[in-house]
Amino acid sequence: MTIAILCLMLLGYLLIATEHIHHVNKSTVAMFAGVTGWILYIIGGADKEMVAGEVFVRHSAYICSIVLYLLSTMAIVEVLTQTGCFDFITSLLRTRNMRRFLWGTVFVTFLLSANLDNLTTTVLMLMLTRRLLQNRRQRLYIGAAIVISACCGGMFTVIGDVTTLMIWTKGAITPTSFAGAMILPALVATAIPTLLISFELPDTVDIQRPSVVYRGDDSMMPLWQRCVMLFLGIGGLWFVPTFHRLTLLPPFLGSLCVLGVIWVLNEIFNHRGIHSDQPLYLPGSDRRLQYEVLQTIMFFIGVALSVSVLVEVGAMTAAGNWIDTHVHDIYVFAIFMSVLSAVLDNICIVFSAINIYDVAQGAQTAYEEFFVQNGQYWHLCIISACVGGCLLPIGSTAGYALMKSEDSSMWWYFRHISFKVLLGWTAALITYFGVDYFLR
Repeated sequence: MTIAILCLMLLGYLLIATEHIHHVNKSTVAMFAGVTGWILYIIGGADKEMVAGEVFVRHSAYICSIVLYLLSTMAIVEVLTQTGCFDFITSLLRTRNMRRFLWGTVFVTFLLSANLDNLTTTVLMLMLTRRLLQNRRQRLYIGAAIVISACCGGMFTVIGDVTTLMIWTKGAITPTSFAGAMILPALVATAIPTLLISFELPDTVDIQRPSVVYRGDDSMMPLWQRCVMLFLGIGGLWFVPTFHRLTLLPPFLGSLCVLGVIWVLNEIFNHRGIHSDQPLYLPGSDRRLQYEVLQTIMFFIGVALSVSVLVEVGAMTAAGNWIDTHVHDIYVFAIFMSVLSAVLDNICIVFSAINIYDVAQGAQTAYEEFFVQNGQYWHLCIISACVGGCLLPIGSTAGYALMKSEDSSMWWYFRHISFKVLLGWTAALITYFGVDYFLR
């Protein structure tokens, strides 16, 4: 039965990597593989009561904690978006200078993705730039820069990406140490591709005329109210790691607390519109933000179920032993993960990589030092997945969002963007090892 489970997972990974060819949604594939894998494990002779009552509950509790965090952050962004808290971005980016527009977009995306997951940030910024830019070629380049900055911005905080959130909740990193080690590589990996993309764009940009935003009331929220909600929403998420350290409660409880606060404020500030007969948003408004994030959540659940059953059948332990015996070099392994992340979603890569090894409690050898808390192995997993996942658009959910938003092809991305990302990834690794050598 173990062989059947392994074959099923390999087939699932292959179908996920080739979604752009067969057009079967990877969330569907991941969910089917994960659920079927656990069914095969149960009927394969395992102690059903023990597996269902203890083993599966333990794995599902971890999965649900990540899912609840993603759902709460999605709800926070939805409330802030519907109340116009992100409208300042449109005003900030309304310029005829292409360099200023590009770098302003990248800067805002980088900052937002440090607090929100990169898919939410990418979809939000793609929707905003689509309202502003008329030229499709310009939107493609700007969209690629958004994908890169969102993935890189999310990789230096423990709440900025699903991958960093997984490693943090595993106990492999601490927020402050991780941010200090990753901030410079993240900036370098963002700046170099953005600079190269700027050479491909004209000096001026055609900005569309602003449209009237209808929110179901005769007047919008005052600026100070929107600033308060934005500060509490984004600033509250920054407090989540501190909340976790002080209370030892799961991070999703902190994000739910933030959601509750801004929801109450929304009820207070928008009480006239809420209690009126008019809707707070148009029925035909763009709901891609919810749709894309929900798809990512379902994909994460499927991947988590798949990897957890591989852990239970011993496949991950066997993979770790093989790597220790035949590779025994995390740097080679990191390059391999980057290549895989380019063709396979980085969530799959990171979830698999962090389950191959446990967090070492003490280092007896120099090799074991890589796997202690805040060790280089965990850092390289994130750099390889987040930056390496941008080598091709199919390597991240943010890249898929760009392909769907602009109906772009992987071939266009490969010809115009991949080499730029490769240079940024190389420079980021050099920066990371340089900073690490200097600190040592």
